[in-house]
Amino acid sequence: MRTHIAATVALAITGLTTFNTQANILDKTDVKFSGYVKADAMFSSYSDGTLAAGNIGRDFYLPSLTPVGGNEESTQFDAHIKQTRFRFTTNTNLDNNETVTAVIELDFHATPDGNERVSNSYEPRVRHAFIKYNNWLIGQTWSTFQDVRTLPETLDFIGTTDGTIFVRQAMVKYSSGGFEVSLENPETTISPFGGGARIVGDDNTLPDLAARYTFKGDWGHFAVAGLLRQLEYVDKQGSANIDTTETSAGISLTAKFMLGQDDLRLMATFGSGLGRYLALNAVNGAVLNANNELEAIDSSGISIAYRHLWNDTWRSNFTYSMFSADNDTALTGTATTKQTYSARANILFSPSKELTFGAEYAYAKRELETGADGDMSRLQFSAKYAF
Repeated sequence: MRTHIAATVALAITGLTTFNTQANILDKTDVKFSGYVKADAMFSSYSDGTLAAGNIGRDFYLPSLTPVGGNEESTQFDAHIKQTRFRFTTNTNLDNNETVTAVIELDFHATPDGNERVSNSYEPRVRHAFIKYNNWLIGQTWSTFQDVRTLPETLDFIGTTDGTIFVRQAMVKYSSGGFEVSLENPETTISPFGGGARIVGDDNTLPDLAARYTFKGDWGHFAVAGLLRQLEYVDKQGSANIDTTETSAGISLTAKFMLGQDDLRLMATFGSGLGRYLALNAVNGAVLNANNELEAIDSSGISIAYRHLWNDTWRSNFTYSMFSADNDTALTGTATTKQTYSARANILFSPSKELTFGAEYAYAKRELETGADGDMSRLQFSAKYAF
């Protein structure tokens, strides 16, 4: 009996201690909840084919998904709320008088489940999940190779997709002033010899290294970023006995210039083996040659976006974006993407800073190494409430 009473008292004391500890943490923690609710409706037409139901290219623009070589079909209408976003941020004052910040952000894009038949239900997915302590960031967020501040204000999920670095992944990052450097989660995308379905070779032994330096002023900002990565593919299960690596590197120049109330946003990126970092993986980072060795694929992209304020409640954005790949067709085959480009213009109305209603027209074109091409025209409408 005494043993039972002692155990009960010990559990009660432990529970009280845990409760007091949690209460103490909450007393020192500031919690914020932000995000937005966004509804989109779009009419899409393609010159050379169609996108099947559930294809992610019907939710937002992906350069590599513009149909090529098919027959023109009727215009497709889609409506969804997948861009809707929730962000939780905590700032806690620690016992050592320092502060730790934690962020978790979710939306509903690119999830495998859900359909439009009855409930239009979609699973949430993690966008960001990281902690910041002093000059360090640990967790998943935007790649250091990407300059988020140059992304334009478009109804489309990204906008200048063809020429934009766009990657979120786990990392360890150190920042000091305008300098940032990080070790980030690697992944290699590969084209088979002669062409074929993409190989995702999750065999990397080294993280990707990214660094950026940003110059800031009243005029805006200018940044230079570099990427160094190892491409690797190992497959010793078959007769090929593949074990190959290749080094790749890239550089990205970005800027945002203030022009009174207007602004101009620019990005230019060049490199070998960029693969998934550029244009949402419009081409792969490398291709296997006849000896089952990796050879990096060179690619480049540019984007430009101009934002004009008509008055306090109306504004417009005009964008152009281009991607180009230097494929060795003797290795990749001719069915791979050679280049893509897109242009768009929108009109946005904000009766208050929390509410925005808009319309946007986009035109995009994709060309293969065969010379075959196809284009997309899209008219999009949206309503957004930010909180």
